Amino acid sequence: MKKLLTSLLLLVAGAAHGQSADSVQQTPPAAKKWFESFAIRGYVQGRYNRLLETNPNLQCEQCDRSWGENGGFSLRRIRLIFFGQLTERVYFYLQPDLASTISGNSTQHVALLRDAYMDLGLDKASQFRVRIGQSKIPFGFENMQSSQNRLALDRNDALNSAFSNERDLGAFLYWAPTKVRQRFSQLVKDGLKGSGDYGVVGLGVFNGQTANRPELNNQRHVVARVAYPLAVGRQLIEPSLQAYSGQYVVAKDQLSAGVKHCPTLSYPDQRLAATFILYPQPFGVQAEYNVGRGPEFNPRTDSIETQRLHGGYLLLNYRLRYQQQQFYPFVRVQYYDGGKKHERDARSYTVREAELGVEWQPVPSFELVTMYTFSSRRFEDFQRPDNRQRGGLLRLQAQLNF
Repeated sequence: MKKLLTSLLLLVAGAAHGQSADSVQQTPPAAKKWFESFAIRGYVQGRYNRLLETNPNLQCEQCDRSWGENGGFSLRRIRLIFFGQLTERVYFYLQPDLASTISGNSTQHVALLRDAYMDLGLDKASQFRVRIGQSKIPFGFENMQSSQNRLALDRNDALNSAFSNERDLGAFLYWAPTKVRQRFSQLVKDGLKGSGDYGVVGLGVFNGQTANRPELNNQRHVVARVAYPLAVGRQLIEPSLQAYSGQYVVAKDQLSAGVKHCPTLSYPDQRLAATFILYPQPFGVQAEYNVGRGPEFNPRTDSIETQRLHGGYLLLNYRLRYQQQQFYPFVRVQYYDGGKKHERDARSYTVREAELGVEWQPVPSFELVTMYTFSSRRFEDFQRPDNRQRGGLLRLQAQLNF
C-alpha cells in the first residue's frame, strides 16, 4: 500500500512539472559541494621539561629544543591537517605546523610545511597508489607513526637521525590489499598506536636533503619497505624490513668555519632497518634497529668523514582501560652511535637513554604524558669537540586533539 501511495505521489509531482514517475525516481543525486570533499583535524602539544632536572647542559636539538638551559614552557607542535577523497582515485593531504623553530633563528612558532601530497589510485580500490609531493619516507615504524599517537615524547635517535622531520619531496608507490589497508587504519582508530597505512610494499625516489631543504645534487635517494600486520591468535604483530640509499650533500650553512670536509661535501647515505611490533592487547612490544653509514664529524681529525652507524630501541607498553579512560604505562631504552647529517658539522653522537612514563587519556580529545628520562649523550661538532652530558629530567606534555 505504501509503495502504491508513493508511486501516485511521484506521478502527481512529475505531472505537475511535465515529467513521468520514472524520470522523477531516477533523478541523479546532487553533486558534492567543494567544502564537502575534505575535512579538517589537528592537535596541539604543550610541554614543560625542567622539573627535577639534574643537568641544564643536557640537550637534544632534534628531540626538543626546549630541553636544558633557558628552556621553559613550550608549544612543541600545532598541527592543522586538511585531507579528503576528492574523487574515487584522488586523495589529498596538507599539513602545516604552526609551532616550528628554524635552526639558527630565535624566532618561535613559525609556520612550516610538513606534508603536502596527493595519492593517485591506479585501480578502483586504490590497492596500488602513487604518492607525489612532500611526505614521510617509508623508513622505520616510529618515524612514520604520528606524534599524535606516539607514547614517548620524542622519536628515538637511532632511526630518526635518518631524516629531519621524517619527510622529503618525492614519489612513492604503495601496494596493499583492501583488507590490509583497513587493518592499518583500524590499528590507529582502535587506540593500538599504529603507524598508519604505508602499504605492504613501498617503493620510492626522493631528493634526499630532508624536508624543506633544497636539492643539492643531481642524484636521487631510493627507498624500499616491506611490512605486514598479521593476526597470531588474539594478538596482532607487524614485522617489517626497510632500506634506503643515496648521496647526501652537507649544506654550507651547516658548517662551522674551519671544519674539514671532502671537496664536494657529498657523502654516502645508506641504511638498513628491521622492525617488530606487538600491538598492546593489552601488553605491547615495539623494537627497531638500523645499521648503515653516512657523514659524521670526527673530533680527532676535525673533519666530516663517512663513518658507520648503528643503533635502535626497545619499548614495552601496556594498555589499561577504566570506564571511558585509557592508560598506557611504558618504558623505552635506546642506543645510538653515529652521526646526524642534518645538524651542524654532521654532529657525532653516542646516546644511551632510558625513559619511564605513562600516557593518560581521560577523554579522546585530551591526553597527558608524564615521563622521566635518564640520559647519557655525547654530541660533538667542531665548536664542541669534547662534549658528553649525563642527567635526568621529568617531562610533561598536554595534548589537545580535535
